[in-house]
Amino acid sequence: MLNNSIKMYKITQLQTLIQRTILLNAKRKLSVPRTYSCLCGQVYLKNIPHKYEITRVHSTQSDQHRQKVVIETTSPKIVYEKLEEKVLPNHRHIEVGSGFWKENIDPYLKLARWDKPIGIYLLYWPCAWSIAMASVPGTVPLQTSLQTAGLFLVGAGLMRGAGCTINDMWDRDVDAKVERTKSRPLVTGAVSETQAVVFLAAQLSLALAVLLQLNCYSIVLGASSMLLVVTYPLAKRYTNYPQIFLGATFNWGALLGYSAIQGDLNLAICGPLYIGALAWTVVYDTIYAHQDKEDDMKVGVKSTALTFGANTRPALSLCLGVSALSLSLAGQAAELGLPYQLAVIAYVAHAARQIYTLDMENPEDCASKFKSNASVGAIILMGILAGGYKKYMNNVAEGKNIQDTAKSCLFS
Repeated sequence: MLNNSIKMYKITQLQTLIQRTILLNAKRKLSVPRTYSCLCGQVYLKNIPHKYEITRVHSTQSDQHRQKVVIETTSPKIVYEKLEEKVLPNHRHIEVGSGFWKENIDPYLKLARWDKPIGIYLLYWPCAWSIAMASVPGTVPLQTSLQTAGLFLVGAGLMRGAGCTINDMWDRDVDAKVERTKSRPLVTGAVSETQAVVFLAAQLSLALAVLLQLNCYSIVLGASSMLLVVTYPLAKRYTNYPQIFLGATFNWGALLGYSAIQGDLNLAICGPLYIGALAWTVVYDTIYAHQDKEDDMKVGVKSTALTFGANTRPALSLCLGVSALSLSLAGQAAELGLPYQLAVIAYVAHAARQIYTLDMENPEDCASKFKSNASVGAIILMGILAGGYKKYMNNVAEGKNIQDTAKSCLFS
């Protein structure tokens, strides 16, 4: 009781002292301090003039309590590093894992553009069209057609990656001057030239392993495309129409897919199919090239976006007409039904909308319309399957001879 009374007496004295301080500060026109009492009995002064801000008044209590008093002269701070160690014990482990991926894996994914699969889709669709058309006669088992389609999907991923790697090796100096490409791995040094060569060799070796699963005619035909793959990156330095060279390279699968199933080429089908796919590539890659036209002019790189200029819409409309007519002729040669022709019409409507709503000065709009071409490939493929289904079933019912033209000449 006595101790509590003494304690309360001292607190009362402190409050009287504080009140006198308030009156004194008011006379001096200073800011008025405010008191704050905590549950432990301490009394604090707040809103104290700057020169007195380190002052803290507390009730006199036992020696044991005074040992616990910590006089602070600044606001308390939480040290993030200490918090990491106590609250996030696995934080450093997570950073090590993500750092390994970022430094050792991610640069190669970006070099091959595997982080942007739209290119794989656009490369694969002509292959799928060709395989589907070659399968309509019903001379190979359905399982063989599906296995071949799977091989071509893997091959498309590998060859697209190899093509991008070669392109970046040729264009490293040019890419450094273009806003959209200046962060590519060979430009930033995330991948060295030696590492890029080793990575390219690995991709081409795997692609060769896929190619060797095909018949001998297709192996020779596929190997012949390497000349285009290696030289295409030079086209934009020496010709105003590099997109045509890209189309010739990118759509080689329109020829290769048919030969992989049938063992040779039917030019009445494959010729128009190849031309139609090539013209389609000119349409979508010209749209894509409009993203970089200002940088391309600065560094001297050529493209159909610059060549066509203000005439881009009429030029792309002409390319679209050539593409649609060629695809239609390929379907007639393959004896596909009405559903296929309707699919070609749907493709024309889709592409025409892209062309006439294109904002050539808006890179985001160009990129969006370019990516939408992935759906074009699906439209044409669905048309082939629907248009050729009836003929395929009739051919199977007639008991046509199953041939071994799709078997590998090396491993069968």
